[in-house]
Amino acid sequence: MKKNFNISALKKLISSPTVINIITVATIAILVKGLGFYKEVVVAGTFGLSELLDTFFVAAILPGFISEVFLNAFKGVFIPNYIAEKKTSNKLGAFQSTSFIITLGISLFFILLSYLFTDVFIETIIKGKTPAYYALVKVQFYYLLPCILFWGFASLLSGLLNIYDEFRYSSIYPIFTSITMLICIFFFKEQLQDSVLAVGMLSGAIIQFLFLFIVALQKKIIKIKKPDFLNSNTIIMLKQVPAKVSSGFLTGLISVTDQIFAGQLIIGSIAALNYGLRIPAFFTAIIVLALGNVLLPYFSNLNHDNKEEAFKKLYYILKRLFIGLVLVSVLIMIFSDFIIELCFERDEFTQEDTRIVANIQRMFLIGLPFTICGNIIVRFLTSINKNAYMAYISFATVILNIILDLILMKYYGVMGIALCTALLQMFRSIVYLNYTKKQEKKLAINHN
Repeated sequence: MKKNFNISALKKLISSPTVINIITVATIAILVKGLGFYKEVVVAGTFGLSELLDTFFVAAILPGFISEVFLNAFKGVFIPNYIAEKKTSNKLGAFQSTSFIITLGISLFFILLSYLFTDVFIETIIKGKTPAYYALVKVQFYYLLPCILFWGFASLLSGLLNIYDEFRYSSIYPIFTSITMLICIFFFKEQLQDSVLAVGMLSGAIIQFLFLFIVALQKKIIKIKKPDFLNSNTIIMLKQVPAKVSSGFLTGLISVTDQIFAGQLIIGSIAALNYGLRIPAFFTAIIVLALGNVLLPYFSNLNHDNKEEAFKKLYYILKRLFIGLVLVSVLIMIFSDFIIELCFERDEFTQEDTRIVANIQRMFLIGLPFTICGNIIVRFLTSINKNAYMAYISFATVILNIILDLILMKYYGVMGIALCTALLQMFRSIVYLNYTKKQEKKLAINHN
């Protein structure tokens, strides 16, 4: 009897639309990140821990930071409030138009600002380098600036597709950047020379946007009408933007700060830090894409209908996810040297590079379970518009990051910077979980 019950419960779970969506996104994410990882293997073998690769990562810091902090943060507040609009006044065309205008304005503002202050930015981020080093950064930086606009619209379109359960398309689109970068390296390296990586990334950004735009048109998801900045849900969304952006800005500063400090060390330290993060980021991206993309609209809907159930679902997911991630992290830590050697050690990537990157990877893996679980909690808090608290915690995290970076890099070099990141992820996720539990208690008190 019990066995039949378990089988029945398992079948019910597997047939759940939410579980099907998570499995679908996870499968696509493995394909996307797998190709992305192969691209990194090719880049590592082609350039090693070289000056060109260092300067590319420096050039990508600001465009990537703007995309992650401002554009993805806006997407985060867009989804729950768009769902609220669907369930209330249903003026979706006006809501979409308003959101596209905001995305366009943010993107153009930051492109212009970045262009005007290019020299200040580069020389502030990395000090004491040669004129040739700075020139190499600028060449690639100017190619990457337009990516901000295309990433912005792609982010908003992928959010729309997630809301309408079109997770296949919103998950597959990052694959185009990997494809275009590989094409540029294999076929146009001689012609593009120092710009090969930047041109590949820009081409991918354009194709990503066009793909999502065409899909959204075919699915009749885009419903452009006269914008309405006074709509009640639009006002709620706009009020959430400063807190969400502040939180994203401060969180994004951690990565930027890490790379600034790494830039003060020997040439190749920035590249080493980035490669040490590649495999942990691979697992993070797959799980966060699979769960995060599905769970933000899922929690937004559930919190609108049944808040108590939403909290229960969150804790159920976190418990099982954390245990699994600890086991995976320990296993990868044990075989770190072998994995890095297998993946990257060829041509310009030496045995000494393997040793450095493997140790950095171990530091990042310490924080992996907390990083992913923390991201899931952030999705949940975003779904209930609790963004202000996250901004305060992000501010505290940035201050701690600077202090710990200065201390740990003094004793452990670039490996200390990675360890600092792991410690901060532990702090951040534990604080967020505690805050979430307090919100649940407040809900219970209000209902009683």
